[in-house]
Amino acid sequence: MRPKRLWGGRFAAEEDPLFAEFNASLRFDRELIEADVQGSIAYARALERAGVVTAREKARLIAGLKTILKDHHNEPARIVRSSAEDVHTYVENALAEKVGSLALKLHTGRSRNDQVATDMRLYLMARCEEIEAQLAGLLRALAAAARRCHMVILPGYTHLQGAQPVLLSHYLLAYGEMFLRDRERLRKAVERMDVCPLGSGALAGTPYRVRREALARELGFSRISENSLDAVSDRDFVIDFLHFASVLMMHFSRMAEDLIIYSSAEFGFVQMSDSVASGSSLMPQKKNPDALELVRGKTGRVYGHLMAMLSTMKGQPLAYNKDLQEDKEGLFDTIQTVTSCIPMLRRVLETMSVDPERMRAQAESGYLNATEVADYLVARNIPFREAHHAAGRIVRRAMELGVLLKDLPIDEYRRISPLFSEDVYSWLDLENLVGRRIERGGTAPRQVGEALRRFVRKIGRTTPRRSRPASRPGLQRGLRRRPDR
Repeated sequence: MRPKRLWGGRFAAEEDPLFAEFNASLRFDRELIEADVQGSIAYARALERAGVVTAREKARLIAGLKTILKDHHNEPARIVRSSAEDVHTYVENALAEKVGSLALKLHTGRSRNDQVATDMRLYLMARCEEIEAQLAGLLRALAAAARRCHMVILPGYTHLQGAQPVLLSHYLLAYGEMFLRDRERLRKAVERMDVCPLGSGALAGTPYRVRREALARELGFSRISENSLDAVSDRDFVIDFLHFASVLMMHFSRMAEDLIIYSSAEFGFVQMSDSVASGSSLMPQKKNPDALELVRGKTGRVYGHLMAMLSTMKGQPLAYNKDLQEDKEGLFDTIQTVTSCIPMLRRVLETMSVDPERMRAQAESGYLNATEVADYLVARNIPFREAHHAAGRIVRRAMELGVLLKDLPIDEYRRISPLFSEDVYSWLDLENLVGRRIERGGTAPRQVGEALRRFVRKIGRTTPRRSRPASRPGLQRGLRRRPDR
């Protein structure tokens, strides 16, 4: 009763072993087994509604499918040893071993095309829930780090040249804003993938009254696909996720680059914990920021998967084509990459130490308070462009004398403009400098404190209910919600 493959009646010649190996996808699409069983259980109920199977047959099918999943959990290597072409063939063959020819009814009106499209969406939505939970932990770690170093002053940079001092907490919250946008991108991707294609058949739809809306509800989807051609060939939801992952990893890589630079001996602003660094096999003094370098390096592979998927899709005619088998390996690797990098970056933030004195010394030594000299003159009714020019001359004079602006004699200031008084030195004080950035979004301590409170509130803000799929933390929990006798 067990078919060797899900197709073949029209073929007279035996399958070439080389083609069989080339065509097979079980080595990677076995990742979808839980989603495939979940979809098959829902479809068994749909076939009962359509009058294709009886209530007794449906119960036997569901019991057999649950047993397949139980066997898989108890012995994961079982599927690895299989010679099935793909996960769908594996499940159908395993079901035939348990319920005989009844298993052959389960594919009525269903194609592997709408089956895999459904499996992919179910699987990816579940992984997205896990990723969002990981992101929440990273956001909390970032907030905690910002709270710990709220009043630490850091030299800010543009072009990697000293620019203006900022609070270190302000700097960390800049990445927090990026990560919040990443979370929104993830949620939007989930909202768009929350569409059930099951019941679309191979491309033209199904003649059986499977009640697609009920199928969608049972599987936790909020709506069904509107066009069967699009439903089986659409992989926009994969591209949406890969785009989210690419932007997320870009932000991770930027932070990693900053911290790698800041942890170097030349900067010495932060120090990585020994637990997330490595040494050299030759040079005993070395402490290498390997965790951060790997985050930075893994970004490229995620970019590659996005470009590969875009390239795969660009020339495909409607509807399904075998090219779409290439949607999985890059996606699975991206998920694994993202879900390993998020906790790693969190661990780095939780364990790194900072050197406030080193940061302050660099903020004071690089003329990063030069803009305050211009603002001082602006406060005395000098047009900013004139004030900027005067401040530039003062910086040049300080550099000639080899002194900081705070140590430049007042007479030198007055040679440039008679408007300077002794109070200019208070303008140059770092605390006063950051404290004057009082508009929302600035680095003044009060504004940063309020921004941190807003940030913490945003971390706890859940997805609006209308755009949230049913929770799928595990298939077994989902199965227990709807027992069949």
